Amino acid sequence: MPKIAVLQMTSGIDPEANCAAILDAVKSAAAGGAAMLFTPEMSVLLDKSRKRGAAWIEGAGPDAFVVELGSAAAQYQIDICLGSMPVPAGTVMSGSGKYANRSYFFSKASGGPPRTYDKIHMFDVELSTGETWRESSAYEPGNELVTIEDTSVGRLGLTICYDLRFPALFEALGQRRCDAIAVPAAFTRPTGAAHWHVLLRARAIEASAFVIAAAQVGSHEDGRETYGHSLVVDPWGEVLLDMGGNEAGLAFCDIDLERIADVRAQLPSLANRRVIAN
Repeated sequence: MPKIAVLQMTSGIDPEANCAAILDAVKSAAAGGAAMLFTPEMSVLLDKSRKRGAAWIEGAGPDAFVVELGSAAAQYQIDICLGSMPVPAGTVMSGSGKYANRSYFFSKASGGPPRTYDKIHMFDVELSTGETWRESSAYEPGNELVTIEDTSVGRLGLTICYDLRFPALFEALGQRRCDAIAVPAAFTRPTGAAHWHVLLRARAIEASAFVIAAAQVGSHEDGRETYGHSLVVDPWGEVLLDMGGNEAGLAFCDIDLERIADVRAQLPSLANRRVIAN
C-alpha cells in the first residue's frame, strides 16, 4: 500500500522561492515515507502578469528546475508529479507568443527524461463575482492524452485543473484503466466552493480510479485567491484526504491499490459502457 504526499501551496511571483519550497517538500515527503509527491497547478509561478515572469520562463529557469527535480527524484527515491509550470510553447520571443501549462512526471527509477502533459482545456470564463479569466490569451492548449505506466500508484493519468469539467477526458483515462488520475489545480474560491468536491468525487467514481488533486490555497501575491482543499478520493468516491481551505502544507495519504479491482468488480461501468450514436 503506497503512501503518497500532497503539497498544498500558496505560490507567489518569485519562481526561485517556489522552486525552493518544492524541493524542500520533496525532501520532507521522502523523509515521511512517501513513494510519490504531488504538487498543484502552477506550482512554480502563479502570476497574472506575463511580463513579470517572462525572463524566467523564456530563459534557463524551466530547464534548470527540470534537471533539479529529476536529480531529487533519484536522490530521494521518490516519484514526483509536478502539477504544472509555464513553459514556452514552440518558439517564443520575449513578450510575445504563447506558453504551455505543462505537468511533469519524474520517475525515481528510470533516470530518463520526465513525461509531460500540456493542459488541454483553457480556463476562459466570466464569473458572476466579476472575475474574468482568459487563459487562452496566454497559453496554447495541448491535444494529447497522457498516461504513465509503472508509477508508485500504478498507471497514472495526467490532467490539469479546468480539465476536471470535461467528462470525456476522464472517460478516456478510465478506458485506459488508469489506477490514479492527477488533477493539480488553482481553483477560484467561488467555483471551488460550488463544484470542487462534487466534480472530483464524480470523476473518481466514473473512472473507478483514485483521484489525487493537489491545490493552490489562500491569498496570492498577484491578487488572486484560490480555494485549496487538496483532495485524495478513492474509486468509490470516498474522500480520504481533505487539506482544508486555509493553509499551505504537506500531507500524507495511503493508497490501497487493491481497492480499484474491488470497486470495478462490484460496479463494472467501464466494461458495461456502450457507444450511443448521435
